[in-house]
Amino acid sequence: MGRCYPHLTFEERRKLAKWREAKMPVPEIADRLGRAPSTIYRELRRNVFEDEEMPELNGYHALVAQKIYEERRAVHRKLIRNPEIKAAVEDALKNGWSPEQIAGRMRLERHPIRVSHETIYRFAYSKEGRAEQFHRHLPEHRRRRRPRGQRRHHRGHIFDAQSLRNRPAEVADRAEFGHWECDLLMFRKENGKVNVTSLVERVSRFTVVLRNEDRQSKPIMEALIGGLSKLPADARRSITFDRGTEFSAWPRLKDGMGTDSWFCDPQAPWQKGTVENTNNRLRRHLPRSTDPISLTQQRLRTICRKLNATPRKCLGYRTPAEVFESRLLEIRNRPE
Repeated sequence: MGRCYPHLTFEERRKLAKWREAKMPVPEIADRLGRAPSTIYRELRRNVFEDEEMPELNGYHALVAQKIYEERRAVHRKLIRNPEIKAAVEDALKNGWSPEQIAGRMRLERHPIRVSHETIYRFAYSKEGRAEQFHRHLPEHRRRRRPRGQRRHHRGHIFDAQSLRNRPAEVADRAEFGHWECDLLMFRKENGKVNVTSLVERVSRFTVVLRNEDRQSKPIMEALIGGLSKLPADARRSITFDRGTEFSAWPRLKDGMGTDSWFCDPQAPWQKGTVENTNNRLRRHLPRSTDPISLTQQRLRTICRKLNATPRKCLGYRTPAEVFESRLLEIRNRPE
């Protein structure tokens, strides 16, 4: 396999131009730069400046060589060569899709021209992407790429609950449809007590969000019953919670619609990772600074529709709505 070498930097091009002007031999330049002579010959051949009208200006100039190099690199970027693809990618990002979801959906739909998620990230952080502030459309809105940090959770406790360690294997392994995870999205205290319940079905990743006026557990449970009771019983078999006190009225779910409840270990909300991941997606639309007055049920339904119409890698780039509807159809078509 051939050796991969990094491209010359602008500083190296400045030195190369100065030494070429001093008539230094190419092998000596290569030695000083720690490069192979072939690399220097290739650079001089590809990035030299030529002007038929003013031949006296012909030669190797660092600034011009850098510009030629950058333009040639840009030609090979699909998002620059295909403005219509770039526009489609940008539109999907604005609708909350991640680069990986966009790329996966392109593969699923067999687009004639596709881009990888890495191509999207590289464009966003390229010179051209930075000029357009393309990073603002990415899920995290970061100016530069960095490793994802870890979140810390500080929650209360409830007792006498069924531990998820005792969940049947078909629930834990996502082999059975109709098992949900639940959490609350809170906002700044100065904006009042209004919060949002986030519900996610574990197999399809289908999301439901509900407005709550405060953190009292009984009204939250009643809202869950109102939101899920219209579904077939096999589509609402159980809900997994953390041990926050807002879920202490969990027995009402069994009495109200026959739904079981499971609970994470104390201080281990990461055990319901599906809803935690969904909360991150919801935060793009519902940051902590959200004004509770704007949290109408219509707005929450619009956000849900957007999330449920977004393709997911874990679903083979199908959407949660597509998977959820197909599972509901299977339940309704079962012989009694």
